[in-house]
Formats: sequence, C-alpha cells, structure tokens
Amino acid sequence: METHQKAVLAISERAKQFYARQEPFRLYHGSTNSTRVAHKDRNNTVDTSSLNGILEIDTARKTALVEPNVPMDQLVGAALKKGLVPLVVMEFPGITAGGGFSGSAGESSSCRHGPFDSTVNSIEIVLPNGDIARASKTDKPDLFWGAASAFGTLGIVTLLEIQLRDAKSFVQLTHYPISNFAKASQKIQEEVADETVDYVDGIAFSADSIVVCSGRLVDAVPVGTKPRKYLGRRDPWFYLDVQKRATKTSQPVVDYVPLEDYLFRWDRGGFWVAKYAYRYFLTPFNRITRYLLDTFMHARVMYHALHKSGLSDTYIIQDVGVPYESVEVFHQWLDEELKIYPMWLCPIRVRRDAPNSNHGLHAAFADPSRPEFVLNFGVWGPGPGQYSELVRQNRAIEQKVHELGGNKTLYAQAYYTEDEFWESYNRPAYEAARAKYHASHLPSVYDKVKVDEDAKRKVREHSRMPSALRTVWPFQGLYGVYKAWRGGDYLLQTRKASANRKDV
Repeated sequence: METHQKAVLAISERAKQFYARQEPFRLYHGSTNSTRVAHKDRNNTVDTSSLNGILEIDTARKTALVEPNVPMDQLVGAALKKGLVPLVVMEFPGITAGGGFSGSAGESSSCRHGPFDSTVNSIEIVLPNGDIARASKTDKPDLFWGAASAFGTLGIVTLLEIQLRDAKSFVQLTHYPISNFAKASQKIQEEVADETVDYVDGIAFSADSIVVCSGRLVDAVPVGTKPRKYLGRRDPWFYLDVQKRATKTSQPVVDYVPLEDYLFRWDRGGFWVAKYAYRYFLTPFNRITRYLLDTFMHARVMYHALHKSGLSDTYIIQDVGVPYESVEVFHQWLDEELKIYPMWLCPIRVRRDAPNSNHGLHAAFADPSRPEFVLNFGVWGPGPGQYSELVRQNRAIEQKVHELGGNKTLYAQAYYTEDEFWESYNRPAYEAARAKYHASHLPSVYDKVKVDEDAKRKVREHSRMPSALRTVWPFQGLYGVYKAWRGGDYLLQTRKASANRKDV
C-alpha cells in the first residue's frame, strides 16, 4: 500500500501541474487491448503504467482491491487461489480492471450481474485538480457513476474494489443449435430467466445457424467425461469447436470446461478475427497452421499488430446493444446490409438497481421504465475497400441502433457527429459531474471515443516504414507482425500465462 500511495501522490502532483495551466492531458497505461490507436507524448501525458498490482483478496468480504492496470488473467489467477472469481470477467486476458470500469465492458455473466462497472464497489480517483478522492455507490455516487464508462474524462482511477464470488472448478456448458434468429433470441431470454444459469451468450454462424451457449458453475465432471480445454496450443479454438460439433446436430451438446478455459475461451483467435490474418497472408487456415502460429494468435499480440500495421482502419469493429423487442429487426438489417458472420450475441442486464445511480453517461439506465436487458451484437470483420464506404457502413450501424432505442459499447469505433452522439448519451448528467469535479477542461468522452484521424496521422508519422509501403500488401501486415514480435512484453505475458496454466 505504501508503494501505491507514493505512485498516487506522484500522479496527483502531475495532475496539479496540468490543472494550474488548464491544460488537458492524456493517460498512458502501458500495454492495452484497446481498439483505438494510442500515442504517447511525454509532454502531455500522465503515466499510470506502474499501477498494476493486486493489493488484497479479502475472502471474508469476497472482494479484490486492485490497481487499474491489473489484467484479467492476473486477477482471475489471484482470486482462484482463494477459491473466488470476479462476477464479470472480460473475455481477453489482457483487458484491465481499470479499462473495464472506465471503458465499458460486459461478458456472458453480464446477463446476471450487469456490465463490469456494476460489479465494482468503490474507486480511488485522482481528480483533474490533483485531489485524491474515494467514491462508491453510496459515497459520492455522482462521481462513481460519472467515472464509469467515461474513459478517464472525470479523473484518473487509481484503485478499485471489485466484487468476487465463490468459484467452482468447471462450467457445464450446454450448446443449443437453433435454425433461425427468432428462436435463438427466445432461447437466450429463456436461459437468462433461469436463475440457475450463470453464463449466457451465442454465436450466429449465419442467418439460419445459431448456437446459444448456456453455462452453470459446477464442482466436478461426470465420471467418464473428458473436460474440453481451449487455452493450450494443441486445443481447438472455441468457436471452431462449437461450429464443428454443435451445428451438426439438432440436439443440445453438453461440455465441461475448466473455469479459466471458459473465461478466456475467446483469447486464442480473438473470437474469430484472427482467421482474417490467415486470409490476408494467403496462409492455409487449418489445425497445423493454427498450432504453428499460436503465439501470434492471442489477443495481446494480435491487437498490438493490428494497431501498428494500421489494418484496424480497414475493419468494422462494432459492439452494439438493442432491446429484446428489436433484436430480430436489427439482425435482419445486419444480414441484409453487411452479412458479417460469425456474429457474437451477448445479453446484458443494463438496469442499475443501486440507489442514486442516475448519474453520468448512462444515467437513463437507472430509470425503471427503460428496458432491463439488451442483446449485444459483436460485429467484427473486414470492411469495404473504399474508406468512404467503410465510414458509411459504420454510420449506418450507429443510426440503426439509435433508431431501435439501443446503444453502443463505447470501446468500439465511433463515427457519430457530436450532436448524434449526445442524442444517445446523457450529456447533462455527465457534464454536471465534470463541472463539480474540476474536469470541464479535459477532452470529453466524445473526444476520446470518436475515430481520431489526428492520432492515426501521428502514428503514421512515427512509423519507420517507408510511406510508399504503409498501405501496400503484404508489407503493411508484415510491419504489424514485426512490431508485435519486437513488443516482447506481449509475447512474454502470453508465455507466462500459458506456463501458469500448466502449473495449475
């Protein structure tokens, strides 16, 4: 704690210097799984990369006290040693606790517990004027909820207390093959309504081939049943295994998956986005090549390569949620307009039950007249060749979601105009918190999440690749691979995580 306090005091002093000049600043967290370009300028940056420790796992209260840059695999590993697990675990091992709180995040247990920020009890935050404050759902709730999903635009979160629950060794995972979207939506809602179910999500492989995945925590595997694992080099990628086995039958398929394998089942292949890398490099996509290239197929490495190559600018990367009553209309529209499959489906309970939670961007989620649940659509895949058409398609998605009463997960690419953005998010509640806590001079959350052409330009300017080759196949992709290989920390973290799993 003493080391933590020294680091926070240094951050506080740095913030005070910027505040005295009313000068905006950026945060540098270190390694990230962000989908947006990061550019570190030491002249206007507050460095928080040292805040990466777990200070306490309290088994009596079932809480974890963690610094913001603690990645999910580290948090899960520490909690499991105490027989506990976070209520919501983001799907990639490198996503951090601070990123989940400040950047909006949900996973298959969010149907039960809400987004990750709903599972945080309290935060320590350095305000833009340098004051060090603590906020919770009962103490300064306007600051707590104002900072949730605000991307650091209310201050610098330096500590979080996160709720944990009793862990079990396995997830009994039932895959329900379904032949049309209407029935899949109904099945998802039925599984969410069953309180014995802990995890629910789904994969749409096409308009008429959907698998709903429903999981329960269990202590043991039935005699004669072999667990299905997904984290080792020799293991199948999760979505391919589901597609191979569950779509060949009309009957449910039941697996028993070790808990950690389930929580990070999407890491190898980054859901299914990595398959596009094989297509880009004209590489056969089979079990042998996936085995040989496994080191590069983990999310930590993939995202680093994707950013450095600039290929992320050519992809559609959208996570959007719409109310249950609109999901069939929205899916039909996506199928007709984009036909990007596979597609992730994840029900999220967005209703906030905590008293005084009507603050910040998502203040409306405290309104009991609003829908309790949304179904999140993960739409990720290569976009059209022309950038103008890519922008048009992204804007069309945003407009359709708004028309249907839904919202975007703000980590995704945002092409809104500012007026369009604030039609979907609660500006008065957000700005009230910013004014009260000395943050009005900082960039707004819209400034942080919109597609930043200036940041892209700076990355190009700092690239060592000759400008004539920056967008040329295959040099653009090879440059990303080279930077990922040079980014030894990403590879080292992946290898360490693999070694730790073998030890367990």
